[in-house]
Amino acid sequence: MNKRPSLQEQDLSNKQLIKKTLVAFILFALFGTAVWNTFKWIKRQPQDAGALKPLRKTLSFNERVFSSIFDTSQLVKEYPVGQAVKRVRVNGMDGLRDSVSEETWRLKVVRAPGDTLQLTLNDIKKLPKKELVFDFKCIEGWDQVTHWAGVPLKTFMQHFHLNGQSKMKYVGLQTPDNHYYVGIDMASALHPQTLLCYEMNSAPLPLNQGFPLRLIIPVKYGIKHLKRIGTMFFSNDKPADYWAERGYDYYAGH
Repeated sequence: MNKRPSLQEQDLSNKQLIKKTLVAFILFALFGTAVWNTFKWIKRQPQDAGALKPLRKTLSFNERVFSSIFDTSQLVKEYPVGQAVKRVRVNGMDGLRDSVSEETWRLKVVRAPGDTLQLTLNDIKKLPKKELVFDFKCIEGWDQVTHWAGVPLKTFMQHFHLNGQSKMKYVGLQTPDNHYYVGIDMASALHPQTLLCYEMNSAPLPLNQGFPLRLIIPVKYGIKHLKRIGTMFFSNDKPADYWAERGYDYYAGH
């Protein structure tokens, strides 16, 4: 038969419970105060490239880690054409406000200051075509299996003898109106699945998907897939990047 605790034992147990509760409350209050003070400290920090300095340091650290382990031989999963959606979601219209025609559009490839190659869409279409069906990922959290076609950027650079440029650290891309621009690390740009894309679902790109030419880069989130490329250039310094200037990750890989 179990012995009932005495009043003295019950009183001791209650005191211990109160003590533990009080200690837990104090620890929770101290933790909450530390979090709040840390948050206020972060908010007081200066901006660095569009983000608060501590956040930018974290993003830069992540970029160094992901860059160091990036492997161009690792391919993004591809899907059968039949699994691609017919209604492709539009992830922004920045840089697409002005009208454009295939007859007047040119891709300006800046090989060096004062040395710019100007190409028509037909010049690009003469190169070997690659089709790609993959899961397009937006940094907002949605994704779609989509079907694209164009020339691999690596093939393009080899064909136009951009060998010296391919040894630089970055590729910069801008829309013709310069309203949207991205910087891409060269390793990702030369990934075999990165395309200069001129078709979607076996048809020319629609205007809202970057007609006449856009970037498709499956190892990056959608913010790096610049639509309607007007200018391409190369640099060992990070080119300006539209969303990085607004606090997003420059690397933007997944």
